[in-house]
Amino acid sequence: MNNGLKTTAFAAALAATFGIAYGVGGGIGPVGTAAAQPAAGHEKGHGGDEHAGHGAKAAAAAPGGLQVSDGGYTLDLRTPAVEAGAPAALRFAVLDDATGRPLTAYRSEHGKELHLILASHDLGTYRHLHPERGADGVWSVTAALPAAGDYRLFADFTPGADGARNLTLGTDLAVGGHYRPRALPAASTTTTTDGYRVTLKGTPVPGRERELTLTISRDGKPVTDLQPYLGAYGHLVALRAGDLAYLHVHPEEGGPGPSVSFAATAPTAGTYRLFLDFRHGGEVHTAAFTVAAGAPPAKPEAEKPETGKPEAEKAETGHAH
Repeated sequence: MNNGLKTTAFAAALAATFGIAYGVGGGIGPVGTAAAQPAAGHEKGHGGDEHAGHGAKAAAAAPGGLQVSDGGYTLDLRTPAVEAGAPAALRFAVLDDATGRPLTAYRSEHGKELHLILASHDLGTYRHLHPERGADGVWSVTAALPAAGDYRLFADFTPGADGARNLTLGTDLAVGGHYRPRALPAASTTTTTDGYRVTLKGTPVPGRERELTLTISRDGKPVTDLQPYLGAYGHLVALRAGDLAYLHVHPEEGGPGPSVSFAATAPTAGTYRLFLDFRHGGEVHTAAFTVAAGAPPAKPEAEKPETGKPEAEKAETGHAH
């Protein structure tokens, strides 16, 4: 696979995000305290920074998207509210806190200066958008939002300054109309989208790196000719139900299907919604899963001395002398 298709970690994120070896994130506190954690950039930046998805680094990082300001920058949404159903013209800027002016110098990663994720708080609507930046530093994009309710915008970018780290900033957007909250779909290892069937193998575990493999088929046949999308064969975003902590990751090195794999570590136990973007037949498709990350595995207890055991019990366990 050529260098352009090799993984970089746009993660850690399923944010929710999973703290991922090729992604953002890391161990964080309970959902109720997550917002107090400093929002972290991806464990491995788009530009190829060394990832921090192992050991103490993964445990120390927090998922992105929980704060509107981080690293000296603030996400300034200039479209405070829109109406459901009609195309919405979204405008925003990333302000440099030192000057109060919109940032105009970005590092291009995966062919884009900034990746914009839009999701409803009930996780029933998801959009991966690529806005255009004006000369004044203000970004704009048109998006159709089918349902009313509260949404979260995530701006994923790296400032152009030398040594700048990748950031994911988040802010809320109100969409007017008659609001009908939707229940989160039940956890499942299979889903369908646009005639494709996608199967998930692997279960995220809090604090432990696990491989997640997504396999794509159509009409009962494996899809072996996935097309590159933003420099990779698949992009995975995860959002944690409740606070929508965010994680966006890229796959491990591999071929054009039918499987795309990710190394993932859930930051906490909880329910996550995974969104896989893949390109085939010249179009980008999105497959969504609900997954549950359980309690982290218990640490093995140190072997205790055998003092005080009856001789008969010692013999049964092989410790009698």
